[in-house]
Parts: sequence; structure tokens; C-alpha cells
Amino acid sequence: MSQLTFDSFTKKIYIKSTMEKLYWCWGTEAGICSWFLRSAVYTSTSGERRKPEDQFQAGDSYTWMWHNWDGEEKGTVLKANGSDFLEISFADSKVSVSLEQHETAVLVSLKQHQIPTDETSKLNIHHGCSNGWTFWLANLKAYLEHGILLNETEFDLRNIPLSGYEFVNM
Repeated sequence: MSQLTFDSFTKKIYIKSTMEKLYWCWGTEAGICSWFLRSAVYTSTSGERRKPEDQFQAGDSYTWMWHNWDGEEKGTVLKANGSDFLEISFADSKVSVSLEQHETAVLVSLKQHQIPTDETSKLNIHHGCSNGWTFWLANLKAYLEHGILLNETEFDLRNIPLSGYEFVNM
């Protein structure tokens, strides 16, 4: 068994969908905003904004904005093979998503790695992102298998202290 450490974590879930649909959900503006983000902008290395249905490419930059959080995340697409693997810079670390076809479902494996191990990063990145990705992967499954979204969009949670740590569906 691998040892658990603060510099990385892995989350996995089986989702009954196609590889193509799952890659679209991760690798396009339209896809990632359908289940995860309020807004996403991908910009090519030549400075052109990608169209919502276009797959992002390695080298693209991104800006993500969530529901119920006024901040934004900016990063770079590090790898994108167009079918079953992508990797981005994210929150002073890297996030990779791999898709593996199984009999009736696709195994989605998300790994966040190269996380700094100072106390602030342990709390905000390791703990915060690990909890967050657990919810968002379940939300992706609910969306693709049952057509429902579990994230909170009706109530404004932005002015509630610690809402990002206490609400399970941010």
C-alpha cells in the first residue's frame, strides 16, 4: 500500500458515461461549466480565446470562476491528449485527470500532486481541495448518470464565514 502524504492525493470514481463525454466535461469551456464552474476562459498560446466547444490544448492558459466564491483560479494546461488524459497547474500544484474504460463505466482518476507541504498549504490545498474534489466528482457522476446537479446555486454562501469549509456542496 502506498503511504499517504500531504504532497499529493488521488480521488477515483466510476461513472456510467462515454470516454468522449467525460473528456468533453473536463476539456472544454462548455463541458466544465455544465457541472463545475460558473465561468471558464481558455486562451491559446497565440492569445485567442477558445470557443466554448473547442478542446483546450497543452500550453493554453485558463481562468476559472466558481459559484459562491468571488475569487478566480488562473493556470496553464500542461497536458491534453484529447481522449483520456489532461493535466493543469492548479492552486500552486498540479491536477491530472485520467479516464479508463471499464465494462459498463469509465474510471475517472484525479490526482493533485506537487502540493507544497507548509501548514497553510496542508490546510487550504491538501485538505480543502481533497474535500472539494470528492464533492465535485460525485456531482459529475450525478450530472452524467441522473441529470441533476448537487452544487449550491440558489443560496448565496459568499458572506458566510468558513462556508468553503463547512458547506459540502460549494
